[in-house]
Amino acid sequence: MAGKKQFDMGTALDAAMIQFWRDGHANTSLDDLSRATGLNRSSIYSSLGDKDTLFLRCLDLYAARYGEKYDAALSRAASEPVAAVRAFFDVTLDRIADPELPDGCLIAQSAMAIPVLSPSVAAHAKQALGSQRLRLHTALKASRLTDQDAEAFAVHTAAVNQSLAVMSRAGATPAQLLAIVSVTVDALSQALRA
Repeated sequence: MAGKKQFDMGTALDAAMIQFWRDGHANTSLDDLSRATGLNRSSIYSSLGDKDTLFLRCLDLYAARYGEKYDAALSRAASEPVAAVRAFFDVTLDRIADPELPDGCLIAQSAMAIPVLSPSVAAHAKQALGSQRLRLHTALKASRLTDQDAEAFAVHTAAVNQSLAVMSRAGATPAQLLAIVSVTVDALSQALRA
């Protein structure tokens, strides 16, 4: 039929997201996106937008997909903050361990590339990274932590979470990643007992 799209938008966005996640914004060309999605360049432009627009859509998709999982993990933070933070890290560790997904984290990778991103893409990457800190702050504030301590642990936990993605790309073992998580979870547990 004339004018009818012959592809599934969700499948195309997932494929583009994986391509950006695997190679980063700067190292992903329109030809790479065409191969990943199965769409020609004109279809990418007309249906998904230019490279920056498509990248922003993929970053939003990634943030929403994992944001929902992080929210679910942190939902019991008011009554079980240590278990909630451990569950938060489990979301990341499960993603890292999934052989079907690229190593690392699209948000962490994007944050590291901020100096070379366009201003609008850089701002979006900063916002995505900030959302994780805010999510953690809100959850930890619901526990017995003061606002100041909740913010300190939120910043620390978000930084550790992003470092897990970087360390996994650098070849850290699952045992090493768990040891990194344990230090943060133990520190939180001690702060809550104090």
